[in-house]
Amino acid sequence: MSLKITQLNPAIGAQISGVDLSRDLLPGQREAIAQALLDHHVLFFREQPVTPQQQARFAAQFGDLHIHPIYPNVPEQPEILVLDTAVTDVRDNAIWHTDVTFLPTPAMGAVLSAKLLPAYGGDTLWASGIAAYEALSPPLKTLLQGLTATHDFTKSFPLERFGSTAQDLARWEEARRKNPPLSHPVVRTHPVSGRKSLFVSDGFTTKINELEPAESQALLTFLFAHATRPEFFIRWRWQENDVAFWDNRSTQHYAVDDYRPARRVMQRATILGDAPF
Repeated sequence: MSLKITQLNPAIGAQISGVDLSRDLLPGQREAIAQALLDHHVLFFREQPVTPQQQARFAAQFGDLHIHPIYPNVPEQPEILVLDTAVTDVRDNAIWHTDVTFLPTPAMGAVLSAKLLPAYGGDTLWASGIAAYEALSPPLKTLLQGLTATHDFTKSFPLERFGSTAQDLARWEEARRKNPPLSHPVVRTHPVSGRKSLFVSDGFTTKINELEPAESQALLTFLFAHATRPEFFIRWRWQENDVAFWDNRSTQHYAVDDYRPARRVMQRATILGDAPF
């Protein structure tokens, strides 16, 4: 099959056809997809009815997989977490966020598969942190260099929403113990491309460590708004069996929660990354 890459947006996004994700990639296919991920930050594949095992196998060709501390998973394939609105409160996805930045080595990327969709609504947006950083003025870029920010697991997973039962409370407390607040650079350098990207998000970032509280809040408010301007993001309208693969090192995303009480079921594999610098 011949791989075809179609750019969708000047800043972010490409659609790939001519590959079957249920099968192991050929070396040339893997290299082309990896390069497309660097170039376009998020990739979309239509008509890919992958099983959890096939999804995990595809994702594992790009790195080791993470098991999420809170979300339920596929029992026989625990690396695949399940985002099912009939089972789990997923409102924390309806906020701009970069996945698992509460880890010392946040995710390199993620592979999301659409299994059950509402008749309308339920789109997902991805924004390019690279495009957002490059649009900043030189003085502001200079200010941000060397600053660090705190990322806190509990900002997106508060006790009042994830500790309602004894079992949930025990899981939440264990996750909080294993994932205390930590710091990452405000501007991250991509370990492969070398390009710089904003690396703060409303989902997990709580403060800029080197600034006074009022200064930190003002600057984060600006950065959250700037990073998600329409010219930096793409909105994807899902079809069942679509697969999205994004570079978590240079993007953030937002799952639009506009379809209740309809049900939406997505499955995600998260690929571990490295320490931001």
